[in-house]
Amino acid sequence: MRPSIIIPTWNEEAYLPTTLENLRRQFTGEIVVADGGSTDRTVSVATLADRVLIGVQGRAAQMNLGARSANGDILIFLHADCLLEDGALDEAVLRLARPGVAAGCFRMCVPQPHWLYRTIAECATARVRLFGIVYGDQGLYLRRELFDRAGGFPHLRFMEDVFLSLKLRRLGRIVVTNKRIFVSPRRWQKTGIVRQTLCNWGLTALAASGIHPDRLARYYPEVR
Repeated sequence: MRPSIIIPTWNEEAYLPTTLENLRRQFTGEIVVADGGSTDRTVSVATLADRVLIGVQGRAAQMNLGARSANGDILIFLHADCLLEDGALDEAVLRLARPGVAAGCFRMCVPQPHWLYRTIAECATARVRLFGIVYGDQGLYLRRELFDRAGGFPHLRFMEDVFLSLKLRRLGRIVVTNKRIFVSPRRWQKTGIVRQTLCNWGLTALAASGIHPDRLARYYPEVR
């Protein structure tokens, strides 16, 4: 199976080069950057990507654009500020080859010493294993055929990853690899660890209660 990596970007010049270098050190396959009209140097620093696409701003729309352009039969969606542990991509391919597996993500790690970050990461892994819900910064991977069957990412301004997960878990198991994905702590550092975590949980609960995610998007501002 041939993986393609898709990275949605918007004003990520500070993080994207390191992410691409991390991927190229362990992956020779296709990398597609789907930009949402960055006003900084994101597009010009994406030199290690095979293709840079320009679309409308919105992570769901950008990832769908990247998926349509990708050639692989496995799609791996990564945020621009996340790094993969060596061997993570190989393990993802092996997990998808197992019977009954619809999709998966990597084991989240926030590279900071505070114990709350370890708790956040452990809760993220538990969420996937118990409820089959993957957040985008955990690195979603799945076979293209299931991505197409699920209709791709829903056209939402927010929580497109959650709502795609809800569709995918009806098609099979959602798994977590042993290999880690290192997630930038920038959002927690800007907002505060406890405040940001409570915000995440609260917005997810509100969406689950029936409030449309587009109405909630304004309470989850971009961090750059």
